[in-house]
Order: sequence, then C-alpha cells, then structure tokens
Amino acid sequence: MAAQVGTKSVIAALLANTGIAVAKFAGFALTSSSSMLAEAIHSVADAGNQALLLLGVRRSAKRPSAEHPFGYGRERYFWSFVVALALFTLGAGFAVYEGIDKVRHPHEIKGLWTAVVILGMGIVLESLSFRTAIREARPLRGGLTWWRFIRRSRTPELPVVLLEDLGALAGLVVALLAVVLSHVTGNAVWDAIGTLCIGALLGVIAILLAIEMKSLLIGEGALPEHRQRLLEAASTAPGVRKVIHLRTQHLGPDELLVALKAEFERDLDMAALAVAINDAESRLRAAVPLTQVIYIEPDLLQEN
Repeated sequence: MAAQVGTKSVIAALLANTGIAVAKFAGFALTSSSSMLAEAIHSVADAGNQALLLLGVRRSAKRPSAEHPFGYGRERYFWSFVVALALFTLGAGFAVYEGIDKVRHPHEIKGLWTAVVILGMGIVLESLSFRTAIREARPLRGGLTWWRFIRRSRTPELPVVLLEDLGALAGLVVALLAVVLSHVTGNAVWDAIGTLCIGALLGVIAILLAIEMKSLLIGEGALPEHRQRLLEAASTAPGVRKVIHLRTQHLGPDELLVALKAEFERDLDMAALAVAINDAESRLRAAVPLTQVIYIEPDLLQEN
C-alpha cells in the first residue's frame, strides 16, 4: 500500500526536524544569528508539516460513508496541500521578514563555533532523513529522473519529504556560509542575506509543492503505463468488440476509479452480457491492482 510506503520517511523526517529545531533555537539564543533563527522556524514548520502528513494518512483510511461514498483517499492530497501553504507562509514568510529586518538592523554574530557545531549536526540529521526518503522512493521511481518522479508520483508524502529535506539541507548550508562570512568579514549583513536566501529557497519549494498537490486534488488520471494496461485488458476481454472510451481518476494514491464505455458482441443476451462485463472488470483489476472502483457501460460505436 502506498500509505505504508511513505510513512517511514515521514516519521524519520519528523524525528529529525524536532531534534534539529531544539538545537537551532538553542544556537540562536547563543549566537543571535538571524539565519539560525530562520532555520529554527523552518525546522518547526517542517516538523508540523510531517505531523500533518501523518494525519492525512490516518484520515484517508476511514471507511466510505453515505456522504463520501468513494472514501477519504484524497485526505492525503488535501493535507499535503496544507503543508505547502504552511511552508510558504510560516517558513518562507518568516525568513524573508527576518532577513529584511536584519538588513536594516544588523546584529553582531556571537559564538561562531557554537553555530558551526549546531548547523553541522543539523546537516548530519537531515542527511539521514533525506537518505531514508530516497530509499523509500527508489523502488517506485524506476528509471525516472528524480524530477520526473516528483511530477508523476500519486503518493504525496514522498515528494513532500524529498523536497522538504532537500530544502532543509540547502538551507543549513546557506546558514552555515552566512554565519562564517559574517564572522570572517565582520559584517552581519551576510547573515541577513543568508536569511533572505533561505526564505527564497523555501518559497520556491512551497510553490512547487502547491502546484503538484493542486493537480492531485483536482484529480489526476492513471499513469500512462497503467492506462495502456487497462486499455489492453479491456480490448482483449471476451465479448468486447471495441473500447469506445476510457476515463480514469485517482481517488487517492491507493485507489483508481475507472469508467469504461465499450461495444460488446451484438449477439449477447442479457445474461451473457453481464458475464462479459464481470469478466472485463476482473481483467481490469488484474491489469492494475490499484483499480478498485469500475463502471462499465455497454454501447454501440457510432461510425461517422
């Protein structure tokens, strides 16, 4: 199940970000670095985001009801979209605000080595979390590039964690460079510039996530290879003369809605037609195991 595939990486990211956030706040208290504070808020936002992802996984497992007859699978898409909004408003928004404030009113950076040690620890922990996400995503990625995988994935947790961890690693490196440059040059503006860079980075990642999650919320069809398998299964089913059209939509990462209109052999009586439809349904489920909800409409192909 896709719900189980992404959960391990989400939990790993939640634990890593919680520990990193505590360390960064302690570092900010000791150094007064705005880059450190921006990174601390970033880690808090990430930890909250992972909690929201886990909430989405849990709520998506609810049984269908009269109000939601197709189930709650899209809860995972909704909460992933909320994560993108939170990352933009809380993470990116605060970092940009803090960066602008520190450009106008630079603060002296204290305790260089304290900041270096804490940021170095953060890089190690984020790297471990990122490695977990990569390991979980690799079997699903196949031969795709990472960017293509993120764009095509119907499992929202893995792209979210991958991009968040990548952004967190890049932000830590930027914060480390900003702190060191501020110390070496004696100019605290470098720290403010680093904070602004972190805000811009988080903003870009949040926008990318929002675009992807919006597409999933609206409703994406089956992957091209899945659609091809469904067409082949339907076309070769006994009693089917021709597939007129096929419509698909993901009700969640683990569930696919399939609506098929097909022309069946014209000499079939009602009982034989019912058997042919049931056989076609079985073939569709075997072709793509995610196929759970199927509607097949017999029709006559209108030749133009």
